[in-house]
Amino acid sequence: MPGLIPIKLTFCLCKRADWTAEDFYDYWLNSHGPLVRSFKKALGTWKYSQLHRQPSEMGKALATVRGAPQAYDGIAEMWWRSRADFEAASASVAGREAGRILLEDERRFIDLSRSPVWLNEVHDIVTGE
Repeated sequence: MPGLIPIKLTFCLCKRADWTAEDFYDYWLNSHGPLVRSFKKALGTWKYSQLHRQPSEMGKALATVRGAPQAYDGIAEMWWRSRADFEAASASVAGREAGRILLEDERRFIDLSRSPVWLNEVHDIVTGE
């Protein structure tokens, strides 16, 4: 769709302290993920991705060199093809209800007070061929 600028929601997740990492990733992928998928139409989204943190020595070294803060447990990304698509879904009864249900589920396993979320206007600089 030429001329449209995609909108992406970025959500940096910190698991709740009462969840193990294994239980957190399993629930996020196998319970919350399908729940998000079930609301695809109501949310008006075309893409949802989960980025699960993979602890490693290389990751620690990269963070140390940069003086980075503690890593998030993961990142969720939800994409809309345009701001108009996002706004239409956000204004619809079905979209608002989907958002309410998803937030209720997120409270089960995510420490929302430590998990920033924001909207982005996407400007691709390098893409695949």
